[in-house]
Amino acid sequence: MDILNRLAESIDYIEKHLDQPLKHEEIAKIAYCSKFHYQRMFYMLTGVTLADYIRKRRLTVAAQELAAKWLMLLLNTATTHLRAFSRLHGISPSQAREKGRTLRAFPRLSFHIQIKGVLKKNRFR
Repeated sequence: MDILNRLAESIDYIEKHLDQPLKHEEIAKIAYCSKFHYQRMFYMLTGVTLADYIRKRRLTVAAQELAAKWLMLLLNTATTHLRAFSRLHGISPSQAREKGRTLRAFPRLSFHIQIKGVLKKNRFR
């Protein structure tokens, strides 16, 4: 269970630093893993790569800020951001400002494990 706590701490780190450049090596250190093992474990548990998770979370936060008329998070270039935003949400940022438009979200990850016991039925009565 300790690994799940470390993964949760690494997710917290990512979420707190979405507006900054994130290094996969630093994130892996938080989980006491090598970059290679962290990325493999992350993908196996979530079905999404670490880079894709970070990108989609940044775009989700940007969309939330846009909806609240705040400034969007910075990405490399405006053209790259517009293209990525449109790819994720299916509409441009200007269309997103229109009333009644819904945007897709990529929610924050959390880990929960539920362990249930199995009762064996007695075959011989």
